[in-house]
Amino acid sequence: MRIANYQGRIIALTEGGGIDIAEATGGRIGGDVIDALERWDELAETVAALTGPVRPIDTAGLCAPVPMPRQVFAIGLNYRDHAAETGVQQLPTSPTVFTKFPTCTTGPEATVELPSDRVDYEVELVAVIGRRAERVPEDRAWSYVAGLSVGQDLSERTVQLAGPVPQFSLGKSYKGFGPTGPAIVTLDEIADPDALEIGCSVGEEVLQSGNTKDLIFSVPELVARLSHVCPLLPGDLIYTGTPAGVGLGRTPQRFLAPGETLTSFVRGVGEIHTTFVTGPDFA
Repeated sequence: MRIANYQGRIIALTEGGGIDIAEATGGRIGGDVIDALERWDELAETVAALTGPVRPIDTAGLCAPVPMPRQVFAIGLNYRDHAAETGVQQLPTSPTVFTKFPTCTTGPEATVELPSDRVDYEVELVAVIGRRAERVPEDRAWSYVAGLSVGQDLSERTVQLAGPVPQFSLGKSYKGFGPTGPAIVTLDEIADPDALEIGCSVGEEVLQSGNTKDLIFSVPELVARLSHVCPLLPGDLIYTGTPAGVGLGRTPQRFLAPGETLTSFVRGVGEIHTTFVTGPDFA
């Protein structure tokens, strides 16, 4: 099951197009994504039984699957090779957690304004919470995940790293710095959610290539650990970390430029395309 947000309405993606869920259910399940996810069990059962009508869709009309999540968690240094390229001497023994402010969220076919010439890319597997999770044991954590999506943790490195105390959340929360999509893909569609190829590129230039089996902290462990600190709510996003190859860690460093389109993918989940233009304050 692939649940998407098309022109502001929640749809079930299927062969040949999409099914408008509110229309197909006579309004029993409305078009608001958060409201629908609050009834995750009913939503999943309903979508599995839908037969139509199927209408063609234009991918340009796809929006962020969760357009305004209440909480967005992000995990730093969660791939061994990425931790190594940053120069840390010891792998983290607990997740390095920061937030991306929800207003940075945008869709899978977005155009994003660059505030500077030091904007970096970080392709990520994003877990979407489907049930309120509080003090969840790790061995049950997958059952609280509605599905998976593709994300980019775009990062303005000067703001992020300037000063005596890093400002991760600010540097990673410019408008459009949280592209996600193209859909919420449920786990029954994925052969092994713990071993997914992941990567990104600009044209023929491969920037990152990895596999989620190299995560230091798996999705279930992240859900368990986070939910022991604060409740996770339906529609919340967890950016699970990025593999090696980020621009900051390259020699020479490689940042995103106006006119480039970044393609990011997680095999079996989908791909998103982010095009960059010069922002009004570009410096």
